[in-house]
Amino acid sequence: MSVKFMKPVLNVVLVDVNAAVVRAWRAAFADTPEVEITHGSMLAQTVDAWVTPTNSSGQMDGGLDAVIKRFLGSQIERRVQAEIGKRFNGSMPIGAATCVSTDAELPKYLISAPTMVTSSENVSNTFNVALACAAAFQAIHQQNARIPASITSVAIPGLGAATGRVPPRVCANLMWTGYTLFNDHDFHNFDSLRETLDEQLGAIGPRLERDRVRVKPPEMIEEHTDGCCH
Repeated sequence: MSVKFMKPVLNVVLVDVNAAVVRAWRAAFADTPEVEITHGSMLAQTVDAWVTPTNSSGQMDGGLDAVIKRFLGSQIERRVQAEIGKRFNGSMPIGAATCVSTDAELPKYLISAPTMVTSSENVSNTFNVALACAAAFQAIHQQNARIPASITSVAIPGLGAATGRVPPRVCANLMWTGYTLFNDHDFHNFDSLRETLDEQLGAIGPRLERDRVRVKPPEMIEEHTDGCCH
C-alpha cells in the first residue's frame, strides 16, 4: 500500500563519469529541473548520502562499490553486510536497500541498493534499475522517519549502467520512473513498492528504449477502474 505524504525537500544529484549516461539523464529529466545532473565523480559530491548499486550480499568488490570502499574504508562493507544480515538474512532482494552511517562528515550515510544478485550480471533486460532507484528513495524515507531531516541531499550514479550493462537511455528512463514515484508517494515497506513496480513494468518491454513510464500506486489505478464505464 502506498500513501500520499508531505514530502520534505530532498536535493537530488545524478552523477556519473560516463558521458553517455549524463546525456541520457539530461534528456529523460528535461522536465524535472530540480534534479541536478553532473558529469563527474561520486567522491566529489558533498551531500548527506551517496547511493551505490551493490549486489544482494553487499560485497563491495567491484565498480563504484569498490571505489567507495577504498574512500570510506573497509569497515563500510562490514556495516553494509551486517545490516543486510540483520534485515534480510544475508541476501537483500532487488527492490530493497540499506542505509548505514559512514562516520564521515559527508556523506553521513551510504545507501546500498542492489541492481543484481551476484557481483557481475547482465541486467539490461530487467527492470532492476527502477527497483533499485525507488528502493534507494524508500531507504531515505525510512532514515528520515527515524531521524527527521537527517538526509536532505543525495547523490545517485547511473544504476546498472556499468557492470549491469544497461543501455544509457534505458537506465535514464528507469531512473526517471523511480524518481517520479518517490516524488509523489511513499510506501510502507519495500515489498509493496516492489510489487507495484513489478506489476506495472512487466509488460513494457522494448518501449523503455524510447519511452518513460510513470508508475501509479495501486489506489490510483483503482480510482480509474471503479465507477461507471464510458
